[in-house]
Amino acid sequence: MSGAPRPTRRPARPDVEVHPLVARSAAYAWRLLIIGLAVWAALWLLGRLLVVAVPVAIAVLVTRALMPVQRRLTAWRVPSALAAAVTLVGFLALMAGVIGIATATIVNQTDQLDTTLGTAVDDVETWLVEDSPFDVTRSDVQGWRADARDSLERFITSDQARLTDQAVFAGEVLIGILLLLIVVFFLLKDGPRLSALARRLTGRHADRTGALGRRAWQALGGYLRGAALLGVVEGAIVGVTMVLVGASLAAPVAVLTFVLAFLPIIGAITAGIIAVLVTLATAGFPAAVIVAAVALAVQQLDNDLLAPVIYGRALQLHPLAVLLGIAAGGALFGLVGTVFAVPVLAVAANTIDELRTNGPDGTSAGDGSGPTEDRDRSETSDPPAPPG
Repeated sequence: MSGAPRPTRRPARPDVEVHPLVARSAAYAWRLLIIGLAVWAALWLLGRLLVVAVPVAIAVLVTRALMPVQRRLTAWRVPSALAAAVTLVGFLALMAGVIGIATATIVNQTDQLDTTLGTAVDDVETWLVEDSPFDVTRSDVQGWRADARDSLERFITSDQARLTDQAVFAGEVLIGILLLLIVVFFLLKDGPRLSALARRLTGRHADRTGALGRRAWQALGGYLRGAALLGVVEGAIVGVTMVLVGASLAAPVAVLTFVLAFLPIIGAITAGIIAVLVTLATAGFPAAVIVAAVALAVQQLDNDLLAPVIYGRALQLHPLAVLLGIAAGGALFGLVGTVFAVPVLAVAANTIDELRTNGPDGTSAGDGSGPTEDRDRSETSDPPAPPG
């Protein structure tokens, strides 16, 4: 035993030193990775539930716009259910009247519109071939028109292929409209009750829930006021321009422009196209060119300057945040994301600001003075009743 060789021990490896910055970065990295996966899962689930989420989101916006009317009716001792029904029916009648008048007046000019459009296209083709500074032949123009027609046909075909069953799609739209109306009615009727229920479910955080609900409700109101202001500006400029160039139907087009202003970017483009077509049918090609130039200038002014500034002031958001939010919403969910990007961003930013400025118990995190105190006093003195 004494002659047995002793096992040799391996020299202990020195501990590998990790720079504190690397360790901290690694700690943040895996946490951010988990948060990113959670956000991705939430966005994926929301994308799968758009058929339900879109009607509900529209219903919340409509409810926010109609709530003052419903409150006025209940203040006159009208039962809540009757007040909600009257408010909703009145809103539907107003929208149907505006859209019906605008559509009827435009449809009445369909024959003249078709003739004018054909003449306008021929005039543009003749100018390109004979008078333009470009080396363009008539065969080139005919080829471009054929390519545009083929592209349109391919777009329609691919769209139909994407919607595998048109009947199912139409049924989803109908169900979405019915769901929207039902949600609006119950939010108008039982808004305060649902708000109280949400506060009870949060238990000891009831005060914080109420404060967050008020900020979110006020943010939605700011978005609607901003969209209405943009609609007034766009409708007034387009309508006045149509009158000056001698076009008819300026008033219906101006009203329709106001309504479409609630659809960011897409609404302004659609309203501009309608204004140009109506002017082309009722005042001719030169007037349509003028209206097109003015509509394009108004759209650029609104998208790049007025909309970010107006939304930023109304929603307490920086103009750059509004632009980036619209771009991100469109990239994630297409048209739906573009439409709802601003209100969602407004609600998120205002609720985060509420969480940041107030302590866990719902009281101000500051020293009790300054703008935060004034804002809290104004909110508690006249608290709105958000539906949920």
